[in-house]
Amino acid sequence: MTTEQRCDSRFKKIKIPARLGSEAEKTEVLSDDLLQVEKRLELVKQVSHSTHKKLTTCLQGQQGVDVDKKSVRSPSKKLPLTTLAQCLVEGAAVLGDDSLLGKMLKLCGDSEDRLAQELILFELQIERDVIEPLYVLAEVEIPNIQKQRKHLAKLVLDMDSARTRWHQSSKSSGLSSNLQPSGAKADALREEMEEAANRMEICRDQLSADMYNFVAKEIDYANYFQMLIEVQAEYHRKSLEILQNILPQIKAHQEAWVEKPCYGKPLEEHLTISGRDIAFPIEACVTMLLECGLQEEGLFRVAPSASKLKKLKASLDCGVLDVQEYSADPHAIAGALKSYLRELPEPLMTFELYEEWIQASNIQDQDKRLQALLSACEKLPPANGNNFKYLIKFLAKLDEHQDANKMSPGNIAIVLGPNLLWAHTEGNITEMMTTVSLQIVGIIEPIIQHADWFFPGEIEFNVTGNYGSPVHTNHNANYSSMPSPDMDHGDRRQHEQGRRPLSVATDNMMLEFYKKDGMGVRVMDTSWVSRRGSSVQLDINSNPKPSSLHLPIRAPTPNPACPPVRN
Repeated sequence: MTTEQRCDSRFKKIKIPARLGSEAEKTEVLSDDLLQVEKRLELVKQVSHSTHKKLTTCLQGQQGVDVDKKSVRSPSKKLPLTTLAQCLVEGAAVLGDDSLLGKMLKLCGDSEDRLAQELILFELQIERDVIEPLYVLAEVEIPNIQKQRKHLAKLVLDMDSARTRWHQSSKSSGLSSNLQPSGAKADALREEMEEAANRMEICRDQLSADMYNFVAKEIDYANYFQMLIEVQAEYHRKSLEILQNILPQIKAHQEAWVEKPCYGKPLEEHLTISGRDIAFPIEACVTMLLECGLQEEGLFRVAPSASKLKKLKASLDCGVLDVQEYSADPHAIAGALKSYLRELPEPLMTFELYEEWIQASNIQDQDKRLQALLSACEKLPPANGNNFKYLIKFLAKLDEHQDANKMSPGNIAIVLGPNLLWAHTEGNITEMMTTVSLQIVGIIEPIIQHADWFFPGEIEFNVTGNYGSPVHTNHNANYSSMPSPDMDHGDRRQHEQGRRPLSVATDNMMLEFYKKDGMGVRVMDTSWVSRRGSSVQLDINSNPKPSSLHLPIRAPTPNPACPPVRN
């Protein structure tokens, strides 16, 4: 062999490794199915890793722990619910079981503690049955398969290199392609090639088995997510059971607690809770006014002190009332009564009967008008009817002293009427001061004038017997017809207008709007009927049936002193 040939052979030997590497990369020992599985492995790994990370973040017991370190092996911190439960129980101990708030804190604290225990069990089960298996899948099982895949690629490269060297040796010996090389060197190359192929086959078979196992276990991996939903459902069922069991106890304590606000609450609700027939603010205010306010000039019209009114309303709301203190301020008592009526969610005379009341006020014939008003009275719900009768009877007593208090039925109707009846959808204040208010005054005034005709019989105003009052003294020197100087205008708008846009100031405007007669206002001519009703006595809780009432046919020249007759 010439020198040129030896150099060329040496050059070829140097280049062989590069060429072998290129050929090894082209060799593929996996089937198409397994190649698809290989692609799916990476996708499943990504999804499992992401789900594991997000689920671990959701665990309240792991809050505050480094995200990368969160796992079932991480020590859990105290749950926020546990801290809340401890805070509620400690608060209950401070307030005591004799207070409603203390009882509520104790019940809620115990419930939150039980919820926290259920949450701990839930999170432990989620960690054991979902998070840990996902961690093993994403960080152990799939990486092991991928590691084997890389090892197989290396063995394939080694096998291809050995085969190439053996073939190269055959070419160098000058043998034809169909003849096997012989000699010690050729035998060594053949053994090396066979050994490399054997190692590759073993690795390929193991990898194929692991890949097929991965495909077969996909249903097991899917069960992790089914388990997640089942464990969540069980946790929420147990939590709901705890809450459903505690709610009746909480409601029972609240219903048994009689000290509840009455302003702004539905009348029926207040009466049911307190076990009363007459609303507490109505009875308290009326009873005190009977003792100390009947002679007070401008009662219900003169504005009280804003601070006194606010204090009295708060006292009535919590059921604590110093009769001795407020008996010296009848205007504050009257203001508290007006505020209660105005702040009812539904007027005492009801939304349902609003149109019937208005239609009755539009009747021209006075006998028929009274009959229509009586019919509307009889349709009031029992709770509303009892309180309306109680109030009208009191206003009739107030009317008896109109020479002193200057509050005729017309005046009373002007200042109280808009607090007893209003439309569900209110118009502007101008409309209320004219047409609608005229109609409401035309409803209330004759009912006050003929209180004993509408509600025959005497009633006991001091139903509970708790509202005695000292001897009346006149306090008009401290008041004027204008609002009190210390009246806070923000409170006035909030409390005095409340649900009704008519304030005390508006009452005064309306008094100016109507035709004056001294301190009296005559809205409709009802002089043909006496202010005193029939002397027939009926039970306080009973009303005559519509069929039992017969208004007389008016004679051409009626006697104004004759009241309507109940047969």
